[in-house]
Amino acid sequence: MYRSGRFVADQVSPTTDEQIQPNGVDLTLEAVYEQREPGRIGRSGKTIGARRRRRVDPAETDVDGGTYYLSPGGYVVQYAEVVSIPADHVGFIYPRSSLMRNSCMLNTAVWDAGYEGKGEGLLQVHRGIEIEAGARIAQLVLAAGEGDGTYDGSYQGENL
Repeated sequence: MYRSGRFVADQVSPTTDEQIQPNGVDLTLEAVYEQREPGRIGRSGKTIGARRRRRVDPAETDVDGGTYYLSPGGYVVQYAEVVSIPADHVGFIYPRSSLMRNSCMLNTAVWDAGYEGKGEGLLQVHRGIEIEAGARIAQLVLAAGEGDGTYDGSYQGENL
């Protein structure tokens, strides 16, 4: 069973009323990164390739952080909110439809029970786009579920 937006909002900080949806909470853009070197995923470990944080256009910077001008390609986006997935739930991140309507897609992964951090997603830009820092780009939904323990992996506490 999916939980209400109000329930999800209790697991996300900070949030505004505008972010709370009937079935989840919108997550906003904090930062955009470009991967500069290859990573490696092996049977007994992983390495994340070196990244470079994209800068916002200095002419467009304001109190909310400015605007990113993204050409077609793949970018790692970091969400601004700290998410805490309750022990008896699983989190799913979905793109907001305005991304798809602008030829962009957000790829995400399952967030296990017990995960806490500022997560990341892969933004695929098929046509150039302008995205303001703080813009709502994703929606977190939580489903009640049974699990074998809680998350204790290498991304626990990421970006905190």
